[in-house]
Amino acid sequence: MSVRPLIGVSTYLETGTRWGVWELEAALLPAGYPRLVQRAGGLAALLPPDAPERAAAAVERLDGLVIAGGPDVDPSRYGAERSPRTGPPAPERDPWELALIDAALAANVPLLGICRGMQLLNVALGGTLVQHLDGHAEVVGVFGEHAVKPVPGTLYAGIVPEETSVPTYHHQAVERLGEGLVVSAWAADGTVEAIELPSSQGWVLGVQWHPEMGTDLRVMQALVRSAS
Repeated sequence: MSVRPLIGVSTYLETGTRWGVWELEAALLPAGYPRLVQRAGGLAALLPPDAPERAAAAVERLDGLVIAGGPDVDPSRYGAERSPRTGPPAPERDPWELALIDAALAANVPLLGICRGMQLLNVALGGTLVQHLDGHAEVVGVFGEHAVKPVPGTLYAGIVPEETSVPTYHHQAVERLGEGLVVSAWAADGTVEAIELPSSQGWVLGVQWHPEMGTDLRVMQALVRSAS
Protein backbone atom coordinates (compact mmCIF):
# COMPACT_ATOMS: atom_id res chain seq x y z
CA MET A 1 0.00 0.00 0.00
CA SER A 2 1.86 3.10 -1.23
CA VAL A 3 -0.39 5.68 0.49
CA ARG A 4 -1.91 4.79 3.82
CA PRO A 5 -5.60 5.79 3.96
CA LEU A 6 -6.73 8.16 6.71
CA ILE A 7 -9.22 6.45 9.02
CA GLY A 8 -11.14 8.65 11.45
CA VAL A 9 -12.18 7.14 14.81
CA SER A 10 -14.76 8.78 17.06
CA THR A 11 -13.76 9.35 20.70
CA TYR A 12 -15.14 9.71 24.19
CA LEU A 13 -15.43 13.00 26.06
CA GLU A 14 -14.84 12.45 29.78
CA THR A 15 -14.70 14.69 32.85
CA GLY A 16 -12.55 14.16 35.94
CA THR A 17 -9.87 12.37 33.92
CA ARG A 18 -6.47 12.41 35.62
CA TRP A 19 -3.01 12.01 34.12
CA GLY A 20 0.21 13.23 35.70
CA VAL A 21 -0.59 16.39 37.69
CA TRP A 22 -3.67 17.17 35.57
CA GLU A 23 -7.34 16.47 36.17
CA LEU A 24 -9.17 17.93 33.19
CA GLU A 25 -11.95 17.17 30.73
CA ALA A 26 -10.43 14.91 28.08
CA ALA A 27 -11.22 13.62 24.61
CA LEU A 28 -9.91 10.08 24.82
CA LEU A 29 -9.98 6.69 23.17
CA PRO A 30 -8.65 3.28 24.26
CA ALA A 31 -5.34 2.79 22.47
CA GLY A 32 -6.52 -0.47 20.93
CA TYR A 33 -8.55 1.43 18.32
CA PRO A 34 -5.77 3.51 16.71
CA ARG A 35 -3.36 0.59 17.08
CA LEU A 36 -5.76 -1.67 15.18
CA VAL A 37 -6.03 0.91 12.39
CA GLN A 38 -2.23 1.22 12.27
CA ARG A 39 -1.63 -2.55 12.29
CA ALA A 40 -4.14 -2.92 9.46
CA GLY A 41 -2.23 -0.43 7.29
CA GLY A 42 -4.09 2.82 7.90
CA LEU A 43 -3.37 6.18 9.52
CA ALA A 44 -5.59 6.89 12.53
CA ALA A 45 -7.18 10.29 13.14
CA LEU A 46 -9.18 10.89 16.32
CA LEU A 47 -12.54 12.64 15.99
CA PRO A 48 -13.62 14.14 19.33
CA PRO A 49 -17.25 15.23 19.72
CA ASP A 50 -18.05 18.37 17.76
CA ALA A 51 -21.04 20.24 16.38
CA PRO A 52 -23.12 17.87 14.20
CA GLU A 53 -23.16 20.40 11.35
CA ARG A 54 -19.38 19.94 11.04
CA ALA A 55 -19.59 16.19 10.48
CA ALA A 56 -19.79 16.35 6.67
CA ALA A 57 -16.67 18.55 6.50
CA ALA A 58 -14.80 16.07 8.71
CA VAL A 59 -15.86 13.06 6.67
CA GLU A 60 -14.85 14.79 3.42
CA ARG A 61 -11.23 14.66 4.60
CA LEU A 62 -11.31 10.97 5.53
CA ASP A 63 -10.84 7.79 3.53
CA GLY A 64 -12.69 5.67 6.09
CA LEU A 65 -14.61 6.04 9.34
CA VAL A 66 -14.84 3.99 12.55
CA ILE A 67 -17.52 4.68 15.16
CA ALA A 68 -16.05 3.39 18.40
CA GLY A 69 -17.65 1.61 21.34
CA GLY A 70 -18.76 3.33 24.50
CA PRO A 71 -21.88 4.29 26.50
CA ASP A 72 -25.44 3.23 25.75
CA VAL A 73 -27.30 5.10 23.03
CA ASP A 74 -30.02 7.35 24.46
CA PRO A 75 -33.30 5.37 24.02
CA SER A 76 -35.08 8.56 22.92
CA ARG A 77 -33.03 8.28 19.72
CA TYR A 78 -35.07 5.20 18.76
CA GLY A 79 -38.38 6.19 20.34
CA ALA A 80 -38.16 4.06 23.49
CA GLU A 81 -38.62 4.74 27.19
CA ARG A 82 -35.43 4.45 29.23
CA SER A 83 -35.03 1.09 30.98
CA PRO A 84 -33.63 1.07 34.53
CA ARG A 85 -30.84 -1.15 33.15
CA THR A 86 -29.76 1.41 30.53
CA GLY A 87 -26.61 3.33 31.39
CA PRO A 88 -26.14 7.12 31.55
CA PRO A 89 -26.46 8.91 28.19
CA ALA A 90 -23.60 10.46 26.25
CA PRO A 91 -25.29 13.66 25.04
CA GLU A 92 -22.13 14.97 23.39
CA ARG A 93 -21.51 11.75 21.42
CA ASP A 94 -24.94 10.71 20.14
CA PRO A 95 -25.66 13.70 17.84
CA TRP A 96 -22.05 13.95 16.63
CA GLU A 97 -21.68 10.27 15.79
CA LEU A 98 -25.11 10.04 14.19
CA ALA A 99 -24.13 12.99 11.99
CA LEU A 100 -20.83 11.28 11.12
CA ILE A 101 -22.71 8.13 10.11
CA ASP A 102 -25.16 10.12 7.97
CA ALA A 103 -22.27 11.96 6.30
CA ALA A 104 -20.33 8.75 5.60
CA LEU A 105 -23.39 7.08 4.08
CA ALA A 106 -24.12 10.12 1.93
CA ALA A 107 -20.52 10.39 0.71
CA ASN A 108 -20.01 6.62 0.26
CA VAL A 109 -17.08 6.65 2.72
CA PRO A 110 -16.31 3.14 4.07
CA LEU A 111 -17.80 2.81 7.55
CA LEU A 112 -17.20 0.38 10.41
CA GLY A 113 -19.25 0.51 13.62
CA ILE A 114 -17.83 -1.26 16.67
CA CYS A 115 -20.15 -2.28 19.55
CA ARG A 116 -21.94 1.02 20.35
CA GLY A 117 -20.97 2.06 16.81
CA MET A 118 -22.92 -0.87 15.33
CA GLN A 119 -25.92 -0.06 17.53
CA LEU A 120 -25.76 3.60 16.49
CA LEU A 121 -25.62 2.59 12.81
CA ASN A 122 -28.80 0.59 13.33
CA VAL A 123 -30.49 3.52 15.09
CA ALA A 124 -29.35 5.96 12.38
CA LEU A 125 -31.27 3.88 9.85
CA GLY A 126 -34.44 3.67 11.95
CA GLY A 127 -33.76 0.49 13.93
CA THR A 128 -34.23 -0.20 17.64
CA LEU A 129 -32.17 -1.77 20.42
CA VAL A 130 -32.63 -4.33 23.18
CA GLN A 131 -31.85 -2.26 26.28
CA HIS A 132 -30.49 -5.11 28.38
CA LEU A 133 -29.07 -8.49 27.46
CA ASP A 134 -27.52 -11.00 29.86
CA GLY A 135 -24.49 -13.13 29.08
CA HIS A 136 -22.33 -10.84 26.95
CA ALA A 137 -20.59 -8.90 29.75
CA GLU A 138 -20.04 -11.40 32.52
CA VAL A 139 -17.61 -9.40 34.70
CA VAL A 140 -17.66 -5.61 35.00
CA GLY A 141 -14.65 -4.12 33.22
CA VAL A 142 -13.44 -7.46 31.83
CA PHE A 143 -13.80 -8.51 28.19
CA GLY A 144 -15.24 -11.95 27.64
CA GLU A 145 -15.17 -14.18 24.58
CA HIS A 146 -17.69 -16.14 22.56
CA ALA A 147 -18.18 -17.51 19.05
CA VAL A 148 -19.89 -15.69 16.19
CA LYS A 149 -21.11 -17.39 13.03
CA PRO A 150 -21.12 -15.54 9.69
CA VAL A 151 -24.12 -15.54 7.36
CA PRO A 152 -23.05 -16.99 3.98
CA GLY A 153 -23.04 -14.55 1.08
CA THR A 154 -22.60 -11.42 3.19
CA LEU A 155 -19.77 -8.89 3.20
CA TYR A 156 -18.68 -10.11 6.62
CA ALA A 157 -18.64 -13.76 5.51
CA GLY A 158 -16.40 -12.75 2.62
CA ILE A 159 -13.94 -11.28 5.12
CA VAL A 160 -14.20 -13.96 7.84
CA PRO A 161 -15.81 -17.06 6.31
CA GLU A 162 -15.49 -19.33 9.35
CA GLU A 163 -17.00 -19.26 12.84
CA THR A 164 -14.62 -17.39 15.13
CA SER A 165 -14.23 -16.53 18.80
CA VAL A 166 -14.32 -12.77 19.43
CA PRO A 167 -13.68 -10.38 22.36
CA THR A 168 -17.02 -9.16 23.70
CA TYR A 169 -18.35 -6.70 26.26
CA HIS A 170 -21.88 -5.33 25.83
CA HIS A 171 -25.30 -5.49 27.46
CA GLN A 172 -27.39 -4.08 24.61
CA ALA A 173 -28.01 -5.40 21.11
CA VAL A 174 -29.85 -4.83 17.85
CA GLU A 175 -33.59 -5.50 18.05
CA ARG A 176 -35.44 -4.30 14.91
CA LEU A 177 -33.10 -3.78 11.97
CA GLY A 178 -32.74 -0.35 10.43
CA GLU A 179 -33.82 0.26 6.85
CA GLY A 180 -31.78 -1.68 4.30
CA LEU A 181 -29.59 -3.44 6.87
CA VAL A 182 -29.09 -7.21 6.88
CA VAL A 183 -27.69 -9.49 9.58
CA SER A 184 -24.28 -10.89 8.67
CA ALA A 185 -23.31 -12.78 11.88
CA TRP A 186 -25.05 -14.34 14.88
CA ALA A 187 -24.10 -15.53 18.35
CA ALA A 188 -25.23 -18.97 19.47
CA ASP A 189 -27.96 -17.42 21.66
CA GLY A 190 -29.48 -15.60 18.68
CA THR A 191 -27.94 -12.19 19.37
CA VAL A 192 -27.22 -10.17 16.23
CA GLU A 193 -23.42 -9.88 16.07
CA ALA A 194 -22.87 -8.11 12.73
CA ILE A 195 -24.98 -6.00 10.40
CA GLU A 196 -24.26 -4.48 7.01
CA LEU A 197 -25.70 -2.72 4.00
CA PRO A 198 -25.71 -4.51 0.63
CA SER A 199 -22.52 -3.93 -1.35
CA SER A 200 -24.40 -1.77 -3.86
CA GLN A 201 -24.63 0.86 -1.12
CA GLY A 202 -20.89 0.93 -0.38
CA TRP A 203 -18.74 -0.64 2.34
CA VAL A 204 -20.81 -0.44 5.54
CA LEU A 205 -20.38 -2.95 8.36
CA GLY A 206 -21.14 -3.04 12.08
CA VAL A 207 -19.77 -5.61 14.53
CA GLN A 208 -21.05 -6.07 18.08
CA TRP A 209 -17.72 -7.30 19.42
CA HIS A 210 -14.41 -5.49 19.99
CA PRO A 211 -11.80 -6.33 17.31
CA GLU A 212 -9.47 -3.75 18.87
CA MET A 213 -9.10 -6.11 21.86
CA GLY A 214 -8.11 -9.12 19.76
CA THR A 215 -5.46 -10.21 17.29
CA ASP A 216 -7.62 -10.80 14.19
CA LEU A 217 -6.96 -7.90 11.80
CA ARG A 218 -9.22 -9.03 8.96
CA VAL A 219 -12.21 -6.76 9.57
CA MET A 220 -10.06 -3.63 9.90
CA GLN A 221 -7.86 -4.68 6.99
CA ALA A 222 -10.99 -4.96 4.84
CA LEU A 223 -12.03 -1.43 5.84
CA VAL A 224 -8.53 -0.11 5.06
CA ARG A 225 -8.51 -1.85 1.67
CA SER A 226 -11.86 -0.34 0.80
CA ALA A 227 -10.69 3.08 2.00
CA SER A 228 -7.66 2.79 -0.28
